[in-house]
Amino acid sequence: MRRAVLPVLWVVMALLALWYVAAIPMNIREVVTEAERGGAEVWGGTAAERQDRSAWALALRNPSVALNGWAQERPRLPAPHQVAQELYASTIGEEVFGRRGFFQTGELSNRSLVYHAGVTLGATVVGFLIGAAAGVLLAIGIVHNRAMDMSVMPWAVISQTIPIVALAPMIIVVMNSVGVQGLLPKAVISAYLSFFPVVVGMVKGLRAPDRMQLDQMHTWSATQAETLWKLRLPASVPYLFASLKIAIAAALVGTIVGELPVQRGGLGARMLAGSYYGQTTQIWAALLMAAVLAAFLVWLMGWLERRTLRAMGVPA
Repeated sequence: MRRAVLPVLWVVMALLALWYVAAIPMNIREVVTEAERGGAEVWGGTAAERQDRSAWALALRNPSVALNGWAQERPRLPAPHQVAQELYASTIGEEVFGRRGFFQTGELSNRSLVYHAGVTLGATVVGFLIGAAAGVLLAIGIVHNRAMDMSVMPWAVISQTIPIVALAPMIIVVMNSVGVQGLLPKAVISAYLSFFPVVVGMVKGLRAPDRMQLDQMHTWSATQAETLWKLRLPASVPYLFASLKIAIAAALVGTIVGELPVQRGGLGARMLAGSYYGQTTQIWAALLMAAVLAAFLVWLMGWLERRTLRAMGVPA
């Protein structure tokens, strides 16, 4: 346990230290300007002249105010403790102590990241299930049908070259024009990103049995359906779960992208609102919540994988 935890802690501490250091030059110009307005002597000349100077030079030549970059109200790059404070305020603080929170009204506050994470999670799960089911069915067709292998697989690869940022508004507009709104358009975008890893993984898994195993099924007079059910599908389970871990993370990204043009709740809408009003700490808190949500979903896929393999008698 210690060997597993210590390397992770060292990496996290190194990233936090790098984050704190990077926040100084990122925010130094605004910090120096605020100090100058407060009557302090600063190095770098006028505000226009400081735009041409190195951020690191400004930080090193104005050491008395450089660390104020960790406490700005609207920083370009918020410090880690500012993001943690915003994350606490928009989750526990909002739901427990806020007048719109769960403990006051019995419902989640629409200002809470918990509420927005729930909106994102719902569309992610629906889109992931659609994408995973479509991926498995397509993989079965590709493995058993030469025409599908030659036609569908190349189109599946080509579909992933289209930027989802450009495609998402088109999908939402088209679906809204036919009266489909709410969760489903976001789920379709999520499914679009999640089906491809499942197709690739399942095709590899279904083709994992070697010729000797297939010949043995043939000597037992097994039908194509029996070979699929008793040989190909069990052999593809490790490949399936490896692709599902990628697919669930891709589904979350697709949902967040789909929420940007909709702006009716969700972590994507929360990030966009923060960018409109210059609330960078709000954006970073939503990003951190999305990362936690993705980590949980990937862990859940790993847990299901271990349980499934154990039930199949395979050491997990």
